[in-house]
Amino acid sequence: MTLAPSRSSPALPAGLEPLRLPWNLQLSPDQFAQVCQANPDAVLELAADGRLIAMAPTGEQRRGFAPVCPDLVLELASPSDEGPRGLPALRQKMELYRANGALLGWLLIPEQQAVEIWRSDQAEPERLEQASQLDGGQPFPGLSLDLAEVWAG
Repeated sequence: MTLAPSRSSPALPAGLEPLRLPWNLQLSPDQFAQVCQANPDAVLELAADGRLIAMAPTGEQRRGFAPVCPDLVLELASPSDEGPRGLPALRQKMELYRANGALLGWLLIPEQQAVEIWRSDQAEPERLEQASQLDGGQPFPGLSLDLAEVWAG
């Protein structure tokens, strides 16, 4: 796997090299954190089975990507994240989800033990401090998230 622009994509910025990884590579959460630190401009996610997923930049529609928006979005902020994964970028991403039709978004900020709740019918997010549980409410009855493990790290 190579995380680099395709031939039709713009060239990489000076000094930025493609990230090359074996296609069957599986990473632990600690290894994933190291890869992210070494590649701050890459937008990456770690699948549950340890596979690395290169994400398309938010708001940029590319051939082959359907223009859809999820009903529920959950983002987890990390204190070590900066640039395209930092808290300001996550807030912008949450706003884009809300503006494009997401019914509910939860932005979890463990470092502050805070949650920002983004709802489709509200212009501004609601912020909860020291919340112990989240409830899906009207759009997702019966959905709840216990935050004890998230806050524990």
